[in-house]
Amino acid sequence: MKHAFDFLLGTWIIENQRLRTRLQGCTEWETFTAHQCNRPLPGGIGNYDDFIAESWRPGFVGMSLRIFDPRVECWSIYWLDNVSGGLDTSGVLLPPVVGRFEQGVGTFECDDTLDRRPIRVRYSWLDTDSPTPRWEQAMSDDGGKSWETNWIMIMRRADA
Repeated sequence: MKHAFDFLLGTWIIENQRLRTRLQGCTEWETFTAHQCNRPLPGGIGNYDDFIAESWRPGFVGMSLRIFDPRVECWSIYWLDNVSGGLDTSGVLLPPVVGRFEQGVGTFECDDTLDRRPIRVRYSWLDTDSPTPRWEQAMSDDGGKSWETNWIMIMRRADA
């Protein structure tokens, strides 16, 4: 479990498909390419990566911080960026998605808000044993009864 994200270490090129608006019935997808470099944290604490998509939003930098808790064998994944720092307006880190890999699929969820409405957020990691791992983000505004996938990333190694 502690090594579940080892597949992600290294440098990647990411093909993104992202809904233009979320939980509004939007069907218009934007596509763009991003670059990412994932590095381990010391002592097996976890890993972090950068997310740079100059063709999508010049100057934007995002970052995922993944921390493993060996006591409960769960990962907490924080999203940070240079727009908000990943903080709410009181300076507190936004909630992480939390979860684990089971049978080759990583599922990580949390409660969050979108336009001041309570929502549920889910990250899914699929095909992590392939040359093209896939990440998806989905949101639910009905407590997880239905989900809208709004962002898909398909990755390939930059040096491949």
